[in-house]
Amino acid sequence: MNASGTIVGTLLAAALAAAGAQDAAFAPYSETVPGSSVRFDMVPIPGGNLEAGDQKVPVRAFWVGRYEVTWDEYDAYRADATVPVAVGVRSPAAGGPPRAPDAVTRPTPPYADEYFGFGKGKRPVIAVTHHAAMEYGRWLSEKTGKVYRLPTEAEWEYACRAGQAEPGPLGEQAWTAENSEDEPHPVGKKRANAWGLFDTLGNVAEWTLDRERAADGYTTRYPHPVRGGSYPEEAKAVTCSSRRLSEKAWSRRDPQLPQSIWWHTDATFVGFRLVRPVEEDENLKGLRSRVTRESP
Repeated sequence: MNASGTIVGTLLAAALAAAGAQDAAFAPYSETVPGSSVRFDMVPIPGGNLEAGDQKVPVRAFWVGRYEVTWDEYDAYRADATVPVAVGVRSPAAGGPPRAPDAVTRPTPPYADEYFGFGKGKRPVIAVTHHAAMEYGRWLSEKTGKVYRLPTEAEWEYACRAGQAEPGPLGEQAWTAENSEDEPHPVGKKRANAWGLFDTLGNVAEWTLDRERAADGYTTRYPHPVRGGSYPEEAKAVTCSSRRLSEKAWSRRDPQLPQSIWWHTDATFVGFRLVRPVEEDENLKGLRSRVTRESP
């Protein structure tokens, strides 16, 4: 073989090796929640298009949690003594103490029963606000050095559909009013979808980022979307296109004034899962909730 042939062969081998390494990197993985023995699993989702009516919405490749975030995972965040507790202190502009503008904070205990009477462990965390879910993602990102956040609505629905027009027998995949006995269940007890994700339908409805909200627009408590339906809902309402917006009634029993920015006392059907983008959208970089106790 002449010199040029050797060079071409070497370059081709290098390219194939790089491609193989890239494919290997975009694979399922498990990671330990820092400061604990709790592990969570992430599943790679290939990029593609979400067909929404007559439109095709492009979706970039990302990883998504195999399961909804559990109490075990969330309690590791709540117990992290390196992170300050924030009741929902006043913003500096409203007379509150100065603080690092981007500092991650953790929640105080809920006003109601600690686990709302359903137990903890591998059950999905429930009744957390959109702000709380976003802060958990920021905490996990800071601890791991990777970007974890709530999925966009397009990412969430794309992962839920898993390349299929229909999910198959719903009773095999989802906890709904027909089989849940009116409570959320430990994650992963039903059949996974075609991409290996559990409980995208039913169990708890899952927080997502808003469809048209800019990265600096998360300044209000309401409304924010949850997707996928939940355990108190009838099966006909539990679909990949199911969408509901948060409202003040979700904190009706919270007697605090102002009410907690961390807990929805009356939304025990709401939880979340996280995604990790392969290449983050410019509009989502630095994303954070800017809700304070004065926020409407």
